[in-house]
Amino acid sequence: MANETVLVIDDDPTARSLLSVLLQAWGFCSVFAQSASEGLRLLSECNIDLVILDLVMPEMDGIQFLSQTRELFSHIPFIVLSAHGSVDAIVASIKQGATDFIAKPFNSSDLSASITKSLNAGNTAGPATGLSSGTYSFQQIVSRSPKMCSVLQMAEQVVSYPQTTVALYGESGVGKEVLARAIHAGSGKADHRFVAVNCAGIPATLLESELFGHVRGAFTGADKDREGMFGLARQGTILLDEIGDMPLELQVKLLRVIEDRSYLPVGSNRSVKANFRIIVATHHDLRHLVQQGRFRSDLFHRVNAFPITIPPLRERKEEIPLLVNKFLGYLRKEMGKPLPGISKRGMDVMLGYDWPGNIRELKNSLERAAIMVDNELIGPSHLAFLNAGHPVGRGERRKLRLSGGNDQPFELHITLEPDEFSLQAIINKALHITLTRCNNNKSLAAQLLKTDRRVFYRTK
Repeated sequence: MANETVLVIDDDPTARSLLSVLLQAWGFCSVFAQSASEGLRLLSECNIDLVILDLVMPEMDGIQFLSQTRELFSHIPFIVLSAHGSVDAIVASIKQGATDFIAKPFNSSDLSASITKSLNAGNTAGPATGLSSGTYSFQQIVSRSPKMCSVLQMAEQVVSYPQTTVALYGESGVGKEVLARAIHAGSGKADHRFVAVNCAGIPATLLESELFGHVRGAFTGADKDREGMFGLARQGTILLDEIGDMPLELQVKLLRVIEDRSYLPVGSNRSVKANFRIIVATHHDLRHLVQQGRFRSDLFHRVNAFPITIPPLRERKEEIPLLVNKFLGYLRKEMGKPLPGISKRGMDVMLGYDWPGNIRELKNSLERAAIMVDNELIGPSHLAFLNAGHPVGRGERRKLRLSGGNDQPFELHITLEPDEFSLQAIINKALHITLTRCNNNKSLAAQLLKTDRRVFYRTK
């Protein structure tokens, strides 16, 4: 056990001192709160891996604290530690989501075992998005909804069969690449490359060379041999993203690759053998493309060996609170802002929205909202852009016009409560709209506004 951060919420200074010594000896980082409100603040500001919570506190008891925090922090295991170890207290704690209940005075070995068990349980069921940089695994993917649990179960079943081609279906932004990376890691290939190729983002004239490589002299400008993506993925995994947009002339060449893991570099008459896992992904209905003559029937049957469909976020909204909490944790680090969290009304707005852009849109929306807040909970006014044309609250609408980079004006709609209306609030909204127009590209937005990109982080 090391590196995890444990939050202790206990109004008893003696208990806090004892736990401090034990946690340090066991290799944990630890932070301490002597009240429920202080504990909530630390949960919002720090990346906490586990909470040890006293049951009886003057401001709010542990059961009430669990009741108010478990929805937003349900991926964090809670251990209730209390001298009041009645059956009713234990049952109430477990019902509110506690992973364990230990009576005071406690045995240190019992507590150590409980922490280990709780952390392991959290790693098994806990959420994370896998949308940030870092290690990818099934444990990092939100799996609170039955639909997503079924998806992960199917994915875990196929990891042991690297020769089986996996087809991932789902709308843009649902996390197809995240799941592909988890399959890659679960296959024991984490030490080898995961190569992602966007078949829709590379011109058809270049895609063949990008995939298969080429030999010197194959075409004008080919002054040396070049290994392609399939070669780079040797012993690892290659993801053919948006395979539905692959040109027909290349689809026939992909048949051989899937069949016997061999391919011909452009300009070569000597095939190359390589072992790699193939995963394809698309937001298209490939059967429909086959009927339209835009996708080869024989290729469809090869790539569709093990299909998995990832449901859109609007069909698993119970995961939104988990995603919000996780993304806010990332944003606190990236922006260097406290970001206390999101209000209940703000969460109601997010739960009431259909998220056509799925998880990617949710992440970007939280980043925009985080830019606008200053040490306050994200509320409906910070999320008004999600329902354009439907102002929240009784705020007065103001309309401004800004010049875009293409010399065409665009309208900036601002919804603010009367007591919130200020020059700084207008600036914050202008920054947000510009960032949205630039697809969340801060450098481009800063260039458009003739300012420095750091303004998006320090805005108040």
